[in-house]
Amino acid sequence: MRKSTRITATALGLTAGLAGIEHGVFEILQGNTKPGGLMIASIGPPCVPELIWNACEPAMTIIPNFLITGILAVLFGILVTIWSAFFVQKKHGGLALILLCIPLLLFGGGLFPPLIGIIAGALGTRINTPLDPEGSRVSGRLLRFLAVLWPWMLGLYVAWVFGQWVIGHFFNDWLLTNGYLIIVMVLGSLMLTVITTYARDLYEAAK
Repeated sequence: MRKSTRITATALGLTAGLAGIEHGVFEILQGNTKPGGLMIASIGPPCVPELIWNACEPAMTIIPNFLITGILAVLFGILVTIWSAFFVQKKHGGLALILLCIPLLLFGGGLFPPLIGIIAGALGTRINTPLDPEGSRVSGRLLRFLAVLWPWMLGLYVAWVFGQWVIGHFFNDWLLTNGYLIIVMVLGSLMLTVITTYARDLYEAAK
């Protein structure tokens, strides 16, 4: 088993599931009302998307009802969370996680959370795949450097997922003006986490 891949897949899946639940709770609070279209704001009035750093948490739903959408988002968010914590390493566990993230996307679980969950599922499909260190083209020094970085990159991702709320609370206008940083930090930390995860497992296999 690729230990680092298992840990990373679980961590990404947990944040995806918890974020999906959070979107759903806000949608439930909007009550038995009809969205204006396919794309919705999870956080309802008085939140104004143009005035807050998180744009009131955009999402999509194919269900024309906020209450039902929110309930489904919470349900699938819980399933993604549980599956990530206990079953992602099982046979077909990664594929199952990917499939769970599709309804999470369609039923109000946000835009980024399902994407993160799909990446977690993709990693999950590799947990039990053997590695061939001798066939790697990565040099020993670079491999060791990337391997050492792995827990820090994963920590950076987790810290940003939760830390952005603190930054947004105190520096809303700054983060609103520099909104691209949210995308850069999420995608950048994700990419670095995936790369260093693979490097860490390859380095451990080469010992």
